[in-house]
Order: sequence, then C-alpha cells, then structure tokens
Amino acid sequence: MKTILRGRSREVVIDTSGHVVIIGESINPTRRKKLVTTLQNNDFSYVLELAGSQIKASAEVLDVNVGFPGVDDVRLLPLAVQAINEKFDIPLCLDSPNPKAIEAALKTASGKCLINSVNGEEKSMNALIPIAKEYGAAIIALAMDDEGITHDPEKRLKVAEKILERAVKAGIKEEDVVVDPLAMAVSADPRACLVTLETIKLVHDKLGLNITQGASNISFGLPERDVLNAVHMTLSILNGLTCPIANPEKIAVTVRAADLILGRDDFAIRYVEIAH
Repeated sequence: MKTILRGRSREVVIDTSGHVVIIGESINPTRRKKLVTTLQNNDFSYVLELAGSQIKASAEVLDVNVGFPGVDDVRLLPLAVQAINEKFDIPLCLDSPNPKAIEAALKTASGKCLINSVNGEEKSMNALIPIAKEYGAAIIALAMDDEGITHDPEKRLKVAEKILERAVKAGIKEEDVVVDPLAMAVSADPRACLVTLETIKLVHDKLGLNITQGASNISFGLPERDVLNAVHMTLSILNGLTCPIANPEKIAVTVRAADLILGRDDFAIRYVEIAH
C-alpha cells in the first residue's frame, strides 16, 4: 500500500513494503516557549529553523502545529504553512483539532498534505472527511471514537475500520488513510505499549494500511526517554509502523538501523548516510 504526499514538486511515497518515513514533530509549541513567543509576534523564523534542522536530520514530511492557548489558528496555521512552502519543498502534515484551521491551511498549501487527524467521533468524521476529499488530502485515522480510548486492540482496529469505511464511501482512496493506533504513556499503564504494538500488527495484517504514531508519547514522565522511545520505535517498525511522527534528530539512526536489519537498505547505504 502506497500513500503519496507532495510538496511543491517533491513527492514522498510512504510504502508498507518500503523504508520508514519520518514525519518531523518539532514544529509544535508544546514545551517550546520560543515557538509560542515567535508565533505570537507573527515571526516565522524559528518555524523555518525547526523545519530546516528536521529536514537535515532526514525528516521527509513535516508536522505543522501552531496550537497554544488563545491562538487564532485559522489565521496562523495557513501563514506558517505558507512560510514553510516558500522556503522548503517538502510535504506537510497539518496538525490541528480545528477543522476550520485545517481547511484554511489546505487552501494555501502546496502539493498534497496529510491531515492530523480524523478520529472515530461522528463530529470529527463529518467535519474533516469532506474537507480531505475536497482538497485531495490524505488523512490520519486516530483509533478513538465517541466512547473514548479503548485498551482493547481489536476495538481500536474496529475504529480504524469505521473511519476507513467512511472515508472510502466519501470518495477518498483507501491508500490515503493512514492509521494512528494511539501510543500512550507506559508510566500510566504498564500494558500501554503492548496494546499499541498489537494494534499496529492488527492494522498491518488485516487492513494493510500505512501506520503512524506519536513516537515520544510512550515515555512521558520517565527517565532515559530516548532509550525507551528507540526500543518502542524498533518494535513498532517490526510490527508494521511505516511513518512515525517523531524528532528525526533523536530517532533517525534507530529507524535506519531497523530498516537495515529488516532488509530494506541494500548495502547499508541509508544507514551509513545517517550514522556518519
């Protein structure tokens, strides 16, 4: 299954049989006070700095989130997207809980974007699936619905199936649905990662879709977070993860190593490239 995203001219193929594609997570005001301050001043220099450093570290898609308390994201998200598009030719993942902000950003974005995210709640599907169809965007299907977050992998699979069915019925291609199985903090629930890994495997085996996740969520509140994230990333890739949302500066070597070990990197070219 191939999900194709585009920048101005550059095309990125996320392939269930190909190498792992990193979606850079760093353009997000959470825990980045400098980003909040600069965005409040309509200054996108730090956004561009974060974009450039992630691309250099091997991100192939960039997640763009401008959310912080009091923000007018309907105005600000398109401006951030426009600033990135003018300087970099890279596909974008538009990250906002506000459908109006997503639509405003899609109007100004170059190429084909990924929407982060559509969940199984009726309100979310009704608002975002038509927007994705109208602007030719792919969507992330987040495995939660009106009943909240289940700890049963089979039920998470059913939520993903529901979103997929609604998207296809609306005219979105099956390959343009990327599933997020939900990665939760293992500090709060010792089985959280096992549930996520099993959900990844179910989606891979039964739906054959590309799979993403917020890769750093699992280590929240624990020491040596980079180690935990790397181990979980490796196990996730083994089970079918294809396009994690992560910080490439911290996880790229692990991703390339996993690809190499799984036979996706002839003569270790991609691994050597990033490891030097």
